[in-house]
Amino acid sequence: MPKAQNSQKPVMLYDADCGFCLHWVKRWEKMTRGRIEYAPYQTARVRFPDVSEEACKKAIQLIMPDGSVTAGAHAVFKSLDSAGIFRFPHWLYEHVLLFDSVSEFVYQWIAHHRFILSKLFIRGSSINKCG
Repeated sequence: MPKAQNSQKPVMLYDADCGFCLHWVKRWEKMTRGRIEYAPYQTARVRFPDVSEEACKKAIQLIMPDGSVTAGAHAVFKSLDSAGIFRFPHWLYEHVLLFDSVSEFVYQWIAHHRFILSKLFIRGSSINKCG
């Protein structure tokens, strides 16, 4: 995994051009109560030059205070664990055979279908667009 610039708390880079992503980031911000910094990769990536734009376009990126980087489902589970909530999914990801593979498969399926999922599940919202 690449290393990135140190920060006081974990930083999650997300796609600000994606309504589906914005919807979930807003939910996670409420759940994590300031323990995770959420930043659009389009503007915040300059702080983390080792994290490529291509990687950010494929999946969310979680940069830990020690500079380690995780992506996708692993980043989701690790961020919630780091915030002190929903620790069990991260433990499963790290310790249960195939849980990581299945989680990443589901994450990638959702990522590839986020536009239609946004239209189906985020109704009445002005954030239904995805890049």
